[in-house]
Amino acid sequence: MSLSFEGRVALVTGSGGGLGREYALAFAERGASVVVNDLGADTKGGGKSSAAADKVVEEIRAKGGKAVANYDSVEDGEKVIQSALDAFGRIDIVVNNAGILRDRSFARTSDLDWDLIHRVHLRGSFSVTRAAWNHMKNQAFGRIIMTTSAAGIYGNFGQANYSAAKLGLLGLANTLAIEGLRYNIRCNTIAPVAGSRLTETVMTPELVASLKPEYIAPMVLWLCHEQCQENGALFEAGAGWIGKLRWERSQGSIVRQKNQPMTPEAVRDQWDKICDFTDATKPKSVQESLLSIVSVLSGLDSGGGVGATPTAAAALASGVNPAEAVGQKLPPSTFTFTPAQCILYALGVGMSTKDPDHLRFLYEGHEDFSCLPTFGVIPSQAAMMDGGLSSIPGLNIDFTQVLHGEQYLELYKPLPTSGTLTSEATVADVLDKGSGAVILLDVKTFSGDQLICFNQFSVFVVGAGGFGGRRTSDNAKAAVPPPKRAPDVVAIDSTTRDQAALYRLSGDWNPLHIDPSFAAMGGFKAPILHGLCSFGFAARHVLKHFAANDPSRFKAIKVRFVKPVMPGQSLQTEMWKEGNRIHLQCKVSTDGHKRANGHFSALLCVQGMSCMRLIGSSLVQVKETDAVVLAGAYVDLHGASEASLGNLTQHGALQSELVFAEIGRRIKDSGSELVRKVNAVFAWEITKDSRSAAEWTMDLKNGSGSLHRGPAGGKADVTITVSDEDFMEVVQGRLNPQKAFFSGKLKVRGNIMLSQKLEVILKDHAKL
Repeated sequence: MSLSFEGRVALVTGSGGGLGREYALAFAERGASVVVNDLGADTKGGGKSSAAADKVVEEIRAKGGKAVANYDSVEDGEKVIQSALDAFGRIDIVVNNAGILRDRSFARTSDLDWDLIHRVHLRGSFSVTRAAWNHMKNQAFGRIIMTTSAAGIYGNFGQANYSAAKLGLLGLANTLAIEGLRYNIRCNTIAPVAGSRLTETVMTPELVASLKPEYIAPMVLWLCHEQCQENGALFEAGAGWIGKLRWERSQGSIVRQKNQPMTPEAVRDQWDKICDFTDATKPKSVQESLLSIVSVLSGLDSGGGVGATPTAAAALASGVNPAEAVGQKLPPSTFTFTPAQCILYALGVGMSTKDPDHLRFLYEGHEDFSCLPTFGVIPSQAAMMDGGLSSIPGLNIDFTQVLHGEQYLELYKPLPTSGTLTSEATVADVLDKGSGAVILLDVKTFSGDQLICFNQFSVFVVGAGGFGGRRTSDNAKAAVPPPKRAPDVVAIDSTTRDQAALYRLSGDWNPLHIDPSFAAMGGFKAPILHGLCSFGFAARHVLKHFAANDPSRFKAIKVRFVKPVMPGQSLQTEMWKEGNRIHLQCKVSTDGHKRANGHFSALLCVQGMSCMRLIGSSLVQVKETDAVVLAGAYVDLHGASEASLGNLTQHGALQSELVFAEIGRRIKDSGSELVRKVNAVFAWEITKDSRSAAEWTMDLKNGSGSLHRGPAGGKADVTITVSDEDFMEVVQGRLNPQKAFFSGKLKVRGNIMLSQKLEVILKDHAKL
C-alpha cells in the first residue's frame, strides 16, 4: 500500500531548488498541500527573489498538486507558518531545509560570518518550528525534520560556523522529540549527502551529479508519514544509501580511590582503558547516561563508598503507564523498634537535654516518655527504601532523578515507644507535570490489626513527564498557603554540622546526606540535610508553641519541600493559628543572634550573608539564605481537653490570672524602672492538669515595659513553664523557685541566669 499525504499540509523551507525542491515535489505528488518557502537569496545569504519559489509552485500546480509560495526569511517563523494557515488552515509537517554557507578558516571567521550562519540554520529552524508547535500540539499530530550535515557530526576544515550550527540542530531535535512525544509529534534529524547549491562548492562536478537529491526525498517522506513512529533519531543518507547513527561509549575506567585525591597521573595510567571501545555501551538518553555512571560508581570501594540508593532520585528510562501502576500494592514491610530508636529520632530532629521539656522524648524513664509524632514517617518509608517501587508495572524507574516533593502524615493514635509495625503501600496516582512525573504513594501503618498512622509520599521524577497523564488528583493531600498576615509565632532553631549524619541513623542511608562526592554528583557543594529532618524540626516547633509538647494533641502534618537545607544552617518556622490548624512555613534564617533550645549560637556576620558561627568549641562557616524551604505546610491539632484555656478562663479557674493582672497594673506605673533593672523579655506558659492553659508575655526590655496575654512570638529571652498551682505557691513564698526548678515543677528555657531577676518581679510587684 503506497504512502499517501492526502489532507496533510507540509512546509519545506529553502525549497526553491536542490533538496528542498525535491521534497516539495514529492510531498505534492502524494497528495500533500505544500508551502514552498524560499527567500531567493544566494548561497551566502545575499539578495532576495521570488522567482525560485514561484517556479516550484508552478511545477506542482502543473501536475495537479496544491501549493503556495512564501518568500519570508526563516527568521520570521510566524510569517512562514501563517502562510500555511492562511492557505490551507493547518500545518502538519515542517522540513527545516533552508541554509547558506560562509566558509572561512577559523582564524578568518568574522562575527558576521558566525552570526549569519547561526541565524539562518539554527535560529531559523527554531523560529519556524516554534511557530508550528502549538498547532501541532492542538491537533495531536506533527512531523518535524531538522537538517544537519557531516560537517556538524564530524567537523570540517573551514566550516567552524556551519559545523556548530548544524550540530546545534541535532540537540534541538533530540529535545523536541522528548517534549513532543505525548502530543504525537515526532522529530528526527537527517544528514543528507546530495548535489545542491551548497554542496557544489565543496564537491567535484562528477560527484555532485551522482549524488542526486531525489535519492534523499523518499527517506524524508517516510519520516514524515503518520505510520512512522521513529523519533529522536539521526540518519545519514546519499546515493540511495541510508544509515542510522547512534552514540557509543567505552566502558571507561574509575580513576580515583575513596578518600584519596584524583590526579592527572591516574588518568594517564588508565588512558588506554578509558579509550577502549571493546564491549562499548550505547546510551540513548540523559537518564541512561547518568544511570550507567551511578551504577559504575556503586562498585567503587566495596568496603563502603559511593553508591546508588533508592532515595537519591529517579528518572524513567522508558514510558510511564498510569493505568498499570495506579492501585498496585508494594510488598508489605515491617519495622521493629525499641525506645532507643524513638530517642535517636528525637535527637536527629534537634531535640536536646538542654531543654527540660524535651526530656519526655529523650529519657525512657520519664513518667511521660513519648514518641515524637513525626516518627510516624520512619516505619512508613521502608516501603520505598526497600526498592518495592521499582517492581510496580507501568513504572520503569531508574533511581537517579527522584525528588521528595511533598509529605503528609496523619496519626490515628499516639505512636507506641516500641513494638513491631507493618506498613502497606499503594500507588494512589501517577501525575504528568510535563517536566516530570509525580507518584503518590499511600502508606498505611498498623500495629497488629490496628491502624496507627497514614503517610502520603509525593515523589517527583525528573524528566519522566510527557506521557499524557492528568496533572492533578483528587487523591492528593493538598498543600495550603498561610494567611496573609504576620505570623503569630516565630521559632528559630539551629541545626548542627552533624545534623544529617545523626538523622540518617533513623534509617535514610542515602549518601547524598553524608558523602561529599555523591552530593557533588547531584549538583550540591556539600551534603544536604534530609527534607524529613526539617519536617521534624518544624513539627516540634508547633507542638511546643501550640500543644505544650503533648503528642496526643497532634493529628496531622502536610509540607511541601521547596529547597534544601545545609547542615549548620538555622531554621526559622513561622506559624499562624487558625482554629485547630497551625499554618507554617520554614525558612533558612538570616537572624544574626539566636537562642535555640536553650543554647546560644553566636554569629559574626561577614560579607553579606556569609556568617561564621561559634557553637560550643567548634567554628564552622555556613551560608544563611532566608530562602523558604518548607511551604504550603500546616499541622492539624486535636482540640484541647476540658482543661483548655477557653474553659478555664470562662469559669475563672486560673488563680494566676489575678497575679498577672496585678503585675500588669504595676508595670503601667513603674515599667520604665523595671526595664532598667531587668532588661529582659519573659514568656510564661501556665499549665493546669498537665495541659497548656494560658500564655503571657512580659516585656521588660523595650520602651516603658508591657504585659500582654499571648505568646512571645520567638522574642523571649527566657521562657518559664509552671502549673497554675505551683505558680501561686512561688508567688506567695511557700515554694522556693530554685527548689521548684530542681524538682521539675518550674521549667526554664533560654537564658537561665535572667530567671534570678524574677524575685524582683514576683516579690515587689505581685503581692496580692
